[in-house]
Amino acid sequence: NMVYSACEDIGNFFGFQDSSVRNQAEHLLILLSNNRRYMSSHILPISVQPPSPIHALHAKVFSNYMKWCRAMGVLPNFSKMNSSMSAPPAVASRVVDLVLWFCVWGEGSNLRHMPECCWFLYHKMMEEYIRSEGMNQTRSLYAGHYLDHVVTPIYSLVAKSMRSKKDHVERCNYDDFNEFFWSRDCLRFHYSSKDPNEDADIEAIAGLTRPLQGESIPPIADGLSNAPKTFLEKRSWLRGVLALSRILEWHIATFFLLSVIAFARELVWGWVYSLQVASGVFWILNSMHLCWGLLEVWGAYPGIQLSGTAVCGSVFSLSARFLILVYQTLYIMWAFSPHSGIYLGIEADSTFWWWQYIWLSLLCMIPYCVEAMMQIWPALSTMLYTSQNDFIQSFLNILYPLSRLYVGKEVHESVNHTFVYSIFWITLIVWKLFFSYVFEVYSMVLPSLELTDDYLNYPDQSFAKMMLLLTMRWLPQFIVYLIDMSIWYAAWQAFAGTSVGFSDHLGDVRSIDDIRQNFGRAPENFCKKMLSPDAGSRRGSSASFLGASTNSMMASEGSSLLGTDSKKLQSYVNRLLDVRIQKWVMFSAAWNEIIDHFRDEDIVSNTESDNLKFSQFQGFSQAIYLPVFQTAGVVEDVLSELERPADDYIDPKTGAVTDEAYFKPITEHITMVTAVSEVWELGSHIFTLMLGHVHSGDINVIMSTIFTWSENGTLSAHLKVEKMRDVMKHFKALVQLLSKGLGKRKAASKSRSIMKRDIGIMAGPNGGGMRRAVSAGSLSNLESEPSSFQEQDSSKKSNEPIVDALRDQVRDKFRNMAHAIKGLVKGNQTDSESRDIVDRITFLLSMENGFFWDDAYASDQLDDVSKNVTYKAVLKKIHGLVNLHPDDVEPKSKEARRRLTFFVNSLFMDIPNAPSMHDMFSWNVLTPYYSEDVTYAKDDLTKRSDALGVSTLLYLQTLYKADWANFMERMGIQDEEKIWSEKYVEETRRWASIRAQTLSRTVNGMMYYEKALRLLANLERLDNDTTNDLMCEKFGYIVSCQVYGNMKKNQDKKAEDIDKLMHRFPHLRVAYIDTVPVNRSASVLYSCLVKSDGRGGIQEIYRVKLPGNPILGEGKPENQNHAMIFTRSEFLQTIDMNQEGYFEEALKMRNCLQEFAKRDGPLPTTILGLREHIFTGSVSSLANYMALQEMSFVTLGQRVLARPLHIRLHYGHPDLFDKLFFITRGGISKSSKGINLSIEP
Repeated sequence: NMVYSACEDIGNFFGFQDSSVRNQAEHLLILLSNNRRYMSSHILPISVQPPSPIHALHAKVFSNYMKWCRAMGVLPNFSKMNSSMSAPPAVASRVVDLVLWFCVWGEGSNLRHMPECCWFLYHKMMEEYIRSEGMNQTRSLYAGHYLDHVVTPIYSLVAKSMRSKKDHVERCNYDDFNEFFWSRDCLRFHYSSKDPNEDADIEAIAGLTRPLQGESIPPIADGLSNAPKTFLEKRSWLRGVLALSRILEWHIATFFLLSVIAFARELVWGWVYSLQVASGVFWILNSMHLCWGLLEVWGAYPGIQLSGTAVCGSVFSLSARFLILVYQTLYIMWAFSPHSGIYLGIEADSTFWWWQYIWLSLLCMIPYCVEAMMQIWPALSTMLYTSQNDFIQSFLNILYPLSRLYVGKEVHESVNHTFVYSIFWITLIVWKLFFSYVFEVYSMVLPSLELTDDYLNYPDQSFAKMMLLLTMRWLPQFIVYLIDMSIWYAAWQAFAGTSVGFSDHLGDVRSIDDIRQNFGRAPENFCKKMLSPDAGSRRGSSASFLGASTNSMMASEGSSLLGTDSKKLQSYVNRLLDVRIQKWVMFSAAWNEIIDHFRDEDIVSNTESDNLKFSQFQGFSQAIYLPVFQTAGVVEDVLSELERPADDYIDPKTGAVTDEAYFKPITEHITMVTAVSEVWELGSHIFTLMLGHVHSGDINVIMSTIFTWSENGTLSAHLKVEKMRDVMKHFKALVQLLSKGLGKRKAASKSRSIMKRDIGIMAGPNGGGMRRAVSAGSLSNLESEPSSFQEQDSSKKSNEPIVDALRDQVRDKFRNMAHAIKGLVKGNQTDSESRDIVDRITFLLSMENGFFWDDAYASDQLDDVSKNVTYKAVLKKIHGLVNLHPDDVEPKSKEARRRLTFFVNSLFMDIPNAPSMHDMFSWNVLTPYYSEDVTYAKDDLTKRSDALGVSTLLYLQTLYKADWANFMERMGIQDEEKIWSEKYVEETRRWASIRAQTLSRTVNGMMYYEKALRLLANLERLDNDTTNDLMCEKFGYIVSCQVYGNMKKNQDKKAEDIDKLMHRFPHLRVAYIDTVPVNRSASVLYSCLVKSDGRGGIQEIYRVKLPGNPILGEGKPENQNHAMIFTRSEFLQTIDMNQEGYFEEALKMRNCLQEFAKRDGPLPTTILGLREHIFTGSVSSLANYMALQEMSFVTLGQRVLARPLHIRLHYGHPDLFDKLFFITRGGISKSSKGINLSIEP
């Protein structure tokens, strides 16, 4: 209510547009909602918490305004009170401040590129508003007054200059106009070109805003029109020399010193004389400093506007240096004079004059000492530049006159960062000097001495010739000396980058094998870093991920698996709710979602997808089962361990074999244990269902007996475990046969077994739900009445044999396996349990009415399991577990392997932990778009391209051959001619479009953020209503389609494709510039925001009138600027139209945003750089080279610039920006045409 009340009041008072006010009201409310996090004690300690979210937002938004006021020497203007609001005055006044600023900014159009201009407007408008506070009547201006009389006059001046064809020397750009507002002269002007009270609905309050009689306050547009250009960079090669002056100065001075050391060593000079010669470096430094000063004068005057004191200081500094240089020259000449003499009326030896030279030289070294101190202690630079002390100001005016123009005076790093930075460069410089001395300088000393000796000893030698030869010898060495620093920097960068990579665990996981090795630790790290601490516990345990099946399973399966023992049932429930199980279940949900998106993108096939995903089976003891790619081949490793030499596990003292020693290598390997347990459980399920109720009792007794031996540690005493490979050989063959046969089997329409039908009738409607665990008492029932079944079966058995090849093959395989199991049992003559197992296996194989002799019953059982979806899923899982090699289950796609390894590797890196969904930072994604391809049409794909020589679709099919096969499999298309049918044409277009540089690829990738947030919200147990609210609050995606309005008018198909994207992604917003003709020669432009209305139409949300065409400078930043007012978040990610995103990386966005919460140094983090992957690198060799070059520049090089050097410059996309920081400082990108060629920050 406070925000809306303030918006209405401010909007009427200054005449803001209604749509713009509503837009900024929503903007402000969402920002305030996100700033509620600072009221939580786990985010900020109570001692430093702001009184309210409004206070927190106010402090951040107006931080730059406070600096501007200090620079202008004026007090900031903030609202004092607002009697119309029922809130506390401190809160209500800040709401008014925020509303006015966002309204000024929201309608500022191109003025948003001039931050100090916006602050000037706010300052003057708030000043006027403050004078009206407390009055009974306030004015009400028409909606649009602010645009017409405040923004438009300034815009017209800027547009006229920006559109001028003149060279930048004769025209002003955004920065030039903005410089005027860094001068106190701007305060003499009024913000509006027209007195607002003239358009008010009420009579103006006397003396409220009018000047005194005889006084005239000109509008700010007049001041801007007469403002001079404050900075001009003259075009000349001397500008490059001046830019590299410090580098040249350092190289020349150090080269001279190395030469002195080399000659002193060769000529055996004494240390005193060597020191005197080396002191010539002071003369060199002073002379070069004088040259740089003169170049600065050349570059600065008359363009740069300096104060009188700064100009006087500059003249004094140059004059003093020139005078010192003259005396330095005289003193050093006299110091090296071979004879004593009288100079300046003083008779003294050379030592006296040398000392005079030293004292004078030390005086001109003061600036170097100050700069050295500022490098060692960077905070000193901020202290000096921001100090108001008169002596320090005079010092800066004399030694650093151009520093008076600096506006960013608080740019320094912490002492720790400075120390690491210094170590990097000190070690590099020391090595460079040593190498250069040995191989570049000292090697030239002897030839130089020989040339000089020839000149001195042979009178016919020419001095000019000697000097020419010396120059020709030394010049190449000096040039190499100048450039070899870059070579050594590349080497040091490699060393530093490698160390940073090791410390950050970059590349620890590089292959699928590495994923397998680290997979067991992945759930722990995933839940620790990517989920909030209360995930999985807000509304119960993670067992609910399995849906209602878990609850029913615990009720119905508990008795069958665990009998009626309540303790066992409670133990089972506790195990399911164990914290580790929760973590595995939550990780499996995210992992399966990642693989599903891989499948949707067609980078993996159906089989590869199944092998990569966790398995869940309703009614089974485990919540999840490991992916096949993790457990494939592990059973073979287990068999190898069982066959190892007896010396490895036999007790040398007693000669006994214990299960603990025998199975130790297996029990210590979690994946082996898991694989064995899965084979045990899933295998027993397969056999129980396949053999049916007739044999279930025997199967359960056999399995429970072996399980008891395992629990008691007597398995090796009862079984010949070392011969397990024979059993597994037949087991694998049986699973292989069932996997192939059941998929092709056509089940009979009705049951052929009379006994099976009768059992079904007796069991009733629930009789078909036989579980894998049945009481062993069923065996006695079968034994007590065998004749009844036999008689019933024989009386109704058909004389015709049932032909079933699969049944016969399954019987043979199972008999072989059963005989192999019998061969495993030890002591079947002495041990009752062993003998019972052998007898039951024999009985199982010989039952006339069972699976092995009753053809109808066996065929019906195979028919039943072939129709059982769960059974076939379990069979597929067990087949992959025992029959597939690890190489067979790895994804073939390089892209899938690359993305999986990158994701898993990031789980083990030092990334910030994720906050809760409520406490996470909010961010928006902004993509500028002009008229590039949105989604490929059929004609685009089938038309032969001159550049490619083939159709675009054929090119993509060839380039992504495996992906195309996966697409055909996913869509179930057998004939390629059908891809253009009405059913598949849209999917075909989409498949091609997300493999090219299209807008649909970008939108598809960016909207993964929403899917990722929804998954994370589900993992953290948020209900749907809360999740939907958070989606609007935490994330938004705006595509700035500049000419979308013209596309709609021209019925361009690209507009239809953009509409389809909005319908496909309801949270997608499209901003565009709409042109509405007024008459034949004039038109009005608007910034518009639209979305899908959910019913197949497009709904306009906001329409903000513009002062003119917003595209004055570079197109891309201007396009971003016009859409910036529709963003709602605290942070902003800039994405180009040729980029995309990945779902698995979107899951880490919460962690990424937490980097802004860290304050590693004196200044806040305002830009966060993210690496890019060039997806077009596989197109050609040249593209691959460019992709590697991009990786070297953006990833490897930037890594070192960020750490340890802390001097990284940001590329712009896909970087994240602190939006509130940048919108109060001119936006996220420069747009002055011809000056800001690199439009990114």
